[in-house]
This record gives sequence, structure tokens and C-alpha cells, in this order.
Amino acid sequence: MRIVIFLLVASLSSAFSVAADFDAPYQQQARELFQRAIAFKTEIGQGQVPKLAAYLADQFRAAGFPDEDIHILPLGETASLVVRYRGDGTGGRPITAIAHMDVVTAKPEDWQRDPFTLVEEGGYFFGRGTLDVKCGVVALTSAFLRLKAQGYRPSRDLILAFSGDEETKQATAVDRAQHHRELIDAQYVLNSDAGGGELDETDGRAVLYGIETSEKAYASYELTIRNPGGHSSRPRADNAIYELAADIDKVRQLQFPVMWTSETRDWFRVMARQTTDPKLSAAMRRFAADPRDPQADRTLAAEPSHVGRTRTTCVPTLLRGGHADNALPQSATVTVNCRIFPGVDPAKIQAALQNRVGPKTEIRLTAPVFASGPSPMRADLVKAVKQALHELHHDVPIVSEQESGASDCVIFRSAGIPCYGTSQIFIKDSDDFSHGLNERVPVASFYQGLDFWYQLFKALGPPAAQ
Repeated sequence: MRIVIFLLVASLSSAFSVAADFDAPYQQQARELFQRAIAFKTEIGQGQVPKLAAYLADQFRAAGFPDEDIHILPLGETASLVVRYRGDGTGGRPITAIAHMDVVTAKPEDWQRDPFTLVEEGGYFFGRGTLDVKCGVVALTSAFLRLKAQGYRPSRDLILAFSGDEETKQATAVDRAQHHRELIDAQYVLNSDAGGGELDETDGRAVLYGIETSEKAYASYELTIRNPGGHSSRPRADNAIYELAADIDKVRQLQFPVMWTSETRDWFRVMARQTTDPKLSAAMRRFAADPRDPQADRTLAAEPSHVGRTRTTCVPTLLRGGHADNALPQSATVTVNCRIFPGVDPAKIQAALQNRVGPKTEIRLTAPVFASGPSPMRADLVKAVKQALHELHHDVPIVSEQESGASDCVIFRSAGIPCYGTSQIFIKDSDDFSHGLNERVPVASFYQGLDFWYQLFKALGPPAAQ
């Protein structure tokens, strides 16, 4: 049975009510780590992830972590990094915290600033990975280094596990779960790449903190049209690119049925109280009361930040076709990325796509799909998160939520280890440019996130009473 815990809102303080002076030694150290981490071009094909892992490993060694507790696990061009913070064993099984070192490809010519140079401007840090999710890598690393410098010894082992291809194949997470289970096995996992805080669009106050307990499955399908081709001076009606364009339009019009869980309804119920847009707030309220309400569904489906909470979504993301300027295309292919609602069989989504475009179009799944059920909410985790948030956001409601995206949590859940998204970042929906151009994170949120993980680790692994 899922337990959803709400904290009543009394008065919500601004997320950025503290003075923007971030000059404590641990903050300066984290700023340097962030700058260095962003500079590593950890895109697919660059071979930079092992270099970032080695840089971070050096920081842990310099802080006093022994070599036997620092593990770089190579896998092809990429790698994982696992670091164990030894406890005294009185507090139970370990807790693992995760992030990923890789980033989505960024084309510098499209950006306003160099994506691999950390730029602080207008209250934001800009750069690829600032939000997704090198901020998490740095916050987790900073917390370990800070605790170690203070001579802190937790009551249980704390583990950091940084993957190297979460944005592509997730092979490093699978490798750890299947071949290095002893390094990352834990009572549960905390994910800096999911969950987190919502800020109001108008006044920037913290309105909600979500602990992610489930997520949609990630599946990519290639749709291909084949054709005999020929000379471009002799056009034919069945041009592969024309036919694929028609298929893409059919996919655009495909809408999957509305779906819901107790988590999504409870999330909308709480968020409706905090949303200042009256139309959106009303739709959230109606959906929470009756998910079959068509007007509420239409309003939420029109919001990119909310449509993923109410149904399976499929969208074209990659396109290729033809082989020469002066030749008719012999094939044309589009990649359609689907985020599948929990509990839905990916084969049914492929069948729906096939039915939509017709039998002439070839459809294939590009990689195995990982899917898992929800992790049951833990009262002790909610208590610890509340404690970690207390100084800045002590009145913010905490609620379990379903993640519309995908993360390494699905790998851990599939391996039988509960996983919870507990990002340190509070952000407005309008500021979320992850995977897009000019990715950024609020400067204040970055620095406050350092304290979040520091306090959370202390709340989850307090030293045994003397």
C-alpha cells in the first residue's frame, strides 16, 4: 500500500530569501568542482566520462577516502564511479545515492554561450549538465567531502554511485546491478536526478517538494519506409520521404488514453492549492477528483510539464533519410521516443504505432525497455527529507510523485532495490531547460542544494549515541 504524506502549509517563504553570499569554504570548493565537471565533454562518443570519474576519484582520495572504497568501473568508452563512506555498522544496511556523469549532446553553434564552460549570469549557472545532472554529482560529492573533513562517521555505510551513460543506454547502471551488486547493494537508493522542489512562477516561493516513487518506462522505436529509389530526375509518387512525412503526421495525431495512479491524483490535489494560474489550478482539482473529466484532461494535456503525468506520450526525436542529392531516397527513418505509463506493456505501444501508420512501415524497438513498479513510500525517508529542508523550506508540502521522464531508478527497482527521487534542486517549470539549449540552474538553488544532501546524509546516518 502506498503511503502519501502531506505536510500542511502554513506560510511559505521565498526559495531565495537568504542573502546570495555563497563564500563558505565548502561552497567555494563546490563551485570549483562544478566548473571542472561542466568542462568535461561527457557526451556520447567523446570518451570523457572516465576522465571526469578519475578527477572525482582524486578529490575523494585527497579527502581521506581509502583506495579500497573508491571504484572506477570501465565499460566501453564510459565508466561508473562508486565511493563508499564507511559507517560504524549500528544503523542498519547502507543507503546509496546516485547521479550520472554523462550529458545529452550539446552543439556549441546553437548555444548562446559555450555549453562546456560554466557561466554565472543573471542569477543562473549556464552550461550543459548544470541541471541534468552534474549539479547532483557535485552536491553529493561536496556532502561526502564536507562530512569527511569534519570527521563525521555515520551509523551506516553511505554509498555514491555515479553512472556514465544514463542519457543513452544505461549500461553502466545495469552493469553495477548485475556484476557489481556488492558495491551498490543498499536498503534503498536516493536519486539526485528525480523528484525535487517546485517554485511558483510569479514570486519564486517554494510550493511543493516531490519524492519520486515511480517513473514511466523509456522506449524508442524506429519507423522506416523503404523504396527502390532511382534517379532524382524521374520522381515517383511513392517517395520514401513523402511517405515517412505522412507517418510522422499520423504519430503527431496519436493520443493515448488518459491514465492515473493514486500518486498522480494526490500530486495534482496538492499542487492545485499552490498553483496561482486559476485555470490550471481548477483543472488539477477536477482531475484529482475525477480523472475522466474531459475538460481537465484537455487543460493538463496542453501543458508540457503536466501532460506526461496523465498518459503515455510518443514524439519524434531523430530523422534521417536518403543517400545522395541526386537520388530518390531508398529509405527514410524517424525515431519516436515514447514515455510509457507505469503498468502499460511496451508491446502494446508498438502495436498502436503500427496500427496508426499501417503495415508498409517497419517498426523496431531500438533497445530493451526497463520497467518497474513503484517503490513504497517510507515514513523515515519523509522525516529525513523534512529535516533536510527545514531551514529554508520548513513549511513546504512533501508528496510522492510519478516521474514523467526516466532515470537509473528503474534499473535499481528492476533489481529489487527501492529507489526514490530526492533532487536537491528547487526550480520553476519555466526554468527547466534540461536536454535543451542554454541549460541552466538557479545559483541560489545550487548552493542550497549542497546543504540539502549534507543534512539528509546526517539525518539518515546519525552516529550511534555515545
